[in-house]
Amino acid sequence: MKRTAILLATTLTLLVVLPAAAQVKKKPATRAVPVVAPLVLPLAASEQLAAVALILFGDYACEFDKSLRVSLNPKFDGYVDLLFNKQLFTLKPVLSHTGALRLEDIRGRLLLVQIPVKSMVMDVKIGRRLVDDCTHETQFENRRKLAAAPALPGLGIDPEKTAADAAALAASAAASAPALAPVHTAVVAPTQSASAAAAAPEQAASAAAATPPPAPAASGAGTR
Repeated sequence: MKRTAILLATTLTLLVVLPAAAQVKKKPATRAVPVVAPLVLPLAASEQLAAVALILFGDYACEFDKSLRVSLNPKFDGYVDLLFNKQLFTLKPVLSHTGALRLEDIRGRLLLVQIPVKSMVMDVKIGRRLVDDCTHETQFENRRKLAAAPALPGLGIDPEKTAADAAALAASAAASAPALAPVHTAVVAPTQSASAAAAAPEQAASAAAATPPPAPAASGAGTR
C-alpha cells in the first residue's frame, strides 16, 4: 500500500513537471561575428597623386543604360572609389605608356580605363569588359568638339568615326599596357660609310661650284 502511494505520487509529479519543462523556450545560440581587419593602404607616391589630378570625378552614363560613379576615397589620399553594380571598389590611379589613365582595383578584380572621349570597366580576372562607352560630361564635350571639327578637304575623313576608332584602340592598348616607367632610348651613331655617302653629294656640289667655266673659243681668226 505504501509502495503504491509512492508510485502514484511520483507519477503525478512527473505529469506536472514535464509539461512545464517543455514550455520553457531554449535561448538561441549566439553566433560569433567575424572580425574584419581594417583596410590599410600604402601611402601614395607623387606619380600616383599626379594621376589623381587627371581623373574625371562624378557620374558616368554607360551603354545598355548602365552607370558608374567615381569619387575620392575619404580615408586614403591618392585613392578613389568606384560605385558600379551597387558595389564599391577602391582603386589606385596609374598612368600607362599610352597616356591613358588606369584605375586599378586594390584587390586585383577590376580595371577602369579613362581616355579623353570615354571610359570602360574590365574584369581582369576573366579578361572581359564589364561595361564600355561610359562618358563623363567632360568626355561627352570632347566628343562633341571632335564631331564638329571639319574634315580635311579631299580626304573623306569622318571625324566622329575616326575619334571612335581611336578611342577603342587606345582603350584596348591601355588595358594591356603596364604602368608608366622611364623609357631609355638607344642612340646609334651612323657608320663611317653611311656618313661618307651622305656627305658625298655635298662635296661634289661644292667642287662643281669652285671649278671655273671653260674660256670661250676664239671665232673669226684672220689668215694672212
